Amino acid sequence: MKELPVRAARWSALHPWRAIVGWLVFVVLCLGIGSAVGTHSATTEDYRVGEAGRAEAMAAEGHLQRRPTEQVLISARSGALDTAAAGAAARDVAARMARLPEVLAVAPPRTSKDGGTLLVEVTMKGSELDAKKHVDPLRAQTAAVQKGHPRLLVEETGSPSVGKGVDEQRGSDLALSEAITLPVTLITLLIVFGSVVMALVPLLLALSSIAAAMGLSMIASHLSPDAGVGNNVILLIGLAVGVDYTLFHLKREREERARSGGTMGPAALVELAAATSGRAVVVSGLAVIASTATLYLASDVIFASLATGTVVVVAVAVVSSLTVLPALLVTIGQRAERRAAKGAPRRERRTGNGRVWAALMRPATRHPARTLCVSVLVMLGLAAPVAGLNLTEMSRDTHSRAVPAMRTYDRLNAAFPELRVTHQVVVRAAADRSGEVTAALRELGRRAQGDPLFTGSPRLRTSADRTVSVLELSVPYLGNSHRARESLRHLREDHLPGTVGALPGVEAGVTGDVARYADYPAHQSQKLPLVVGALLLVTFAMTVLAFRSVVLGLVGVVLNLLSAAAALGLLVLVFQGEWAEGLLGFQSTGSIGSRVPLFLFVILFGLSMDYQVFVVSRIREAALRGVPTRTAVLDGIGGSARVVTSAAVVMVTVFASFVFLHLIEMKQIGFVLAAAVLLDAFIIRIMILPSVMLLLGTASWWPSRGVRRAEAAVRPGPVGEAAGPVGEAAGPVGEAPGPVGEAPGPVGETVPADVR
Repeated sequence: MKELPVRAARWSALHPWRAIVGWLVFVVLCLGIGSAVGTHSATTEDYRVGEAGRAEAMAAEGHLQRRPTEQVLISARSGALDTAAAGAAARDVAARMARLPEVLAVAPPRTSKDGGTLLVEVTMKGSELDAKKHVDPLRAQTAAVQKGHPRLLVEETGSPSVGKGVDEQRGSDLALSEAITLPVTLITLLIVFGSVVMALVPLLLALSSIAAAMGLSMIASHLSPDAGVGNNVILLIGLAVGVDYTLFHLKREREERARSGGTMGPAALVELAAATSGRAVVVSGLAVIASTATLYLASDVIFASLATGTVVVVAVAVVSSLTVLPALLVTIGQRAERRAAKGAPRRERRTGNGRVWAALMRPATRHPARTLCVSVLVMLGLAAPVAGLNLTEMSRDTHSRAVPAMRTYDRLNAAFPELRVTHQVVVRAAADRSGEVTAALRELGRRAQGDPLFTGSPRLRTSADRTVSVLELSVPYLGNSHRARESLRHLREDHLPGTVGALPGVEAGVTGDVARYADYPAHQSQKLPLVVGALLLVTFAMTVLAFRSVVLGLVGVVLNLLSAAAALGLLVLVFQGEWAEGLLGFQSTGSIGSRVPLFLFVILFGLSMDYQVFVVSRIREAALRGVPTRTAVLDGIGGSARVVTSAAVVMVTVFASFVFLHLIEMKQIGFVLAAAVLLDAFIIRIMILPSVMLLLGTASWWPSRGVRRAEAAVRPGPVGEAAGPVGEAAGPVGEAPGPVGEAPGPVGETVPADVR
């Protein structure tokens, strides 16, 4: 593992065109094989959790599960409804729908209480999740009826058409996200490198890594089903880490080129960069993968899908930085040398701190204790709103009204309030107990009718074998409302225990949209301690293994917790209130999506390791050469500040582009990740980390004795010279170990094993 980056870079440098062609073949194969095997999507069964999930499974056993349903609304464009014309349109809808192979049944038309709307319910075949794939023929027939009755307004809504509309909106949103992030990323890289060619390299590698990862994720979906969010997270994380890893490598290669003064060729420079930044990329990539893998412990299909997409794209990005990137750098370097030989000398951009970074670091340099206290207080202040965090499952009611089916859904709820929410009480018992189960369910229905939170008449259904019964109860409130949730509590805690729950040997449960929205966050809360505990352990272990320091492991965990809490506090401040609705284009639900905090913690802990590994490895290189810890800290952070900040700008751009999406949960994820990266890059890495390490001094490396031995082996006089100017902390590989402590140089010189 320690020699892998150097060996891979050496081979790529010697065979650049083989490496480039091999990478292109790999990307094409991934996409080809992935397209051939297709994506295995998650099924309805994969989403079942808690009591609602158990009740759905019982209903499915008796073939009484919820069927996907479309609602066709017929109303007047203006004025009173022409009942004769509306009736003719309803008969046209029913006749057309009944002929479709996707349709299971068409219900008789029903009229709203005010007489202004006619409703035709169409039940589709198959599962709820699959219905949106087959809803287009139904929408086409509705459009045909509308064309045949132009004086009426004929509209269609329902879970399948809403799901289809949301998917279409997500596709256009992602296209918008790409249109924002790609130009900004390119401009950022142009500023960093001052070269179009060098700016294009990270971007093209990131995009090719994303393409390969999408193909591999299709293959992986046959082991862990895709919940429809895989490509979203691959794009989100792939562009961020793909550019970052390439940026780290390129920056180090340019520093070594400037330091060598033209005495080293492209192949030697690439190998030298691989021995330092190449190892940092491997370690940080493994850290992101290990951190993200803790999401599998949540036992949730959506988190598993997010984890799979992240793991695959990060692994591919690491491979690209080890293989094709060195080949590209050698090829570009050779062309530059040929141009120089013809009289066009190369001009290297100046490396180093710069006045901006020196000014930013001045507080930590001069007053580390004060800087630490103030910075921590600021972060804790930002984290304070977390005390009012309200987690809910984002329901269908939170979808953007830019989806036509959602606007029709609002009109449906207004015309037929009794259809807004339906609870299903599912009971499973032996067939010979069907009579007493039916009596108990009828009693439950009578109690519900006396409860002001319920409306309408209960509907009781029993399976053909009389082992499963379902009682449907209507609630005239939106699914994400307090009263709808209160009705569920009444049903589960009051009405059910006193009726069906009192029967011995009978299994019962409540399901429905509201039950799903309630049980999912509860399931996550149950798994949260396990996932977070594993995450903290993994982060600590990876830091200790990378730097052989328990102290840095503890510091890393605390700093990650601090930045995650501060970002979550900002999220609560922005999205649980209404003041930022117009600014960010959303309608506040007064809550945060239940998946957002856990996703934030896992992804942020992984991505923070990028900065942690890159910055601290630079500090450790200098310290192991005998540079005093204070000088090593200042030089290491100063030398890496520009590239870390540039990487942060790229990440923030990618994440912030998701704030422009319509899905409220994706907005929240994009915002909180962008805020977390900004805080981590500018406050944690420039203010808090250097302050902590300056205050701890040599104790930062405990229990490793390598730094103390290195300092003792160097006389006080030359130490200041050994460190070199800011931004040039790392000497030749033969003199300075990489992030894991034993980096062989191009000529085989290795740091002695006792310097650890």
